[in-house]
Amino acid sequence: MSNSFNSSFFEKVAREDFEQALRKGFWRSVLGWFNKSTNQLLAFDEVRKYLPVRGQYDVGVRQIPIEKIVGSVGRYNDFDRAFLPRHRHIRSRWVSIDLAKLKEIELPPIEVYKIGEVYFVKDGNHRVSVAREKGQKFIDAYITEIVTDIPIDENTDINWLVRMHEKSEFYQQTRLHELRPEANIELTLPGMYPKLLEHIQVHRWYMGEKRGSEVTLEEAVASWYDEVYSPLVKVIHELGICKEFPGRTSADLYLWIIEHLYYLREEFRQEIKLEDAARSFAEGHSPNPVRKLINLFRKLTRLVAEGLEEASDLELGILPEEMMLDVDVEEPKKDEVANQPGKEESDLTD
Repeated sequence: MSNSFNSSFFEKVAREDFEQALRKGFWRSVLGWFNKSTNQLLAFDEVRKYLPVRGQYDVGVRQIPIEKIVGSVGRYNDFDRAFLPRHRHIRSRWVSIDLAKLKEIELPPIEVYKIGEVYFVKDGNHRVSVAREKGQKFIDAYITEIVTDIPIDENTDINWLVRMHEKSEFYQQTRLHELRPEANIELTLPGMYPKLLEHIQVHRWYMGEKRGSEVTLEEAVASWYDEVYSPLVKVIHELGICKEFPGRTSADLYLWIIEHLYYLREEFRQEIKLEDAARSFAEGHSPNPVRKLINLFRKLTRLVAEGLEEASDLELGILPEEMMLDVDVEEPKKDEVANQPGKEESDLTD
């Protein structure tokens, strides 16, 4: 009778612990949006892809500081930067780990990759989440160290690292600084420099079709910069559109507006001027803080009114940006949730 009572009591506590952690994660996302701070757990493969790696070796089992764990190999969407849960579908595994902790069951070391001064979880994400929520400062981990010359710590902006890599690749391939020394193309989001290269290649193809002969990459780069990029950037500055998009550059706006121009031409089947496309984009996509805040607080009010645990139509781990959309947020379908890794597993190895 006593064992049965204790088991039920521990299960109740573990479930309550998860709900509390989920709520904390939700409000941390809200605060992160207002502060414009990064709240995402880093994806190991994305970070490793942009680092010059000289090798790796096994370190063995060591105690590591939990606050230095900043990423994950496969669970970076399930937890935030503080390893708080972002989705309800991981509750079963999280609760089972917490239950083991409450019953003082010894858990195996987690497995991590070490890059610079930080760690990425290979196996043991839920154990890290529970330990951090319980105030634990250190955790046993089997370490594999990735050797790189670039210093990485918990304050490193990985998006900046990715952008610098892509920018370097862009300038090396295009030789734009040699062809147009005055060129200064700064982009603020990862993945945008490769898009510029695609634009140049498309421009090169059209040049070749018009000329009836092959066009060198250098010719295409110079022509693209003079005849496509620079005229649109000039329009962006003349119309003052950068003021409508704080924190973004004229190069960011070039990419968005040129794609918007393509959409308008396809939609209306007629020639659209650069000025008209730029104005149309600014009017349709310029941030509207008042409207966004109204949407945010309307949905937060509904959460409070219905009770956080009863608000089944809104995932507590959702990002605030998604809450500010005019459409309601859909829950994951049952079959999608069932296919989540580890959903039905009952072992304590993650």
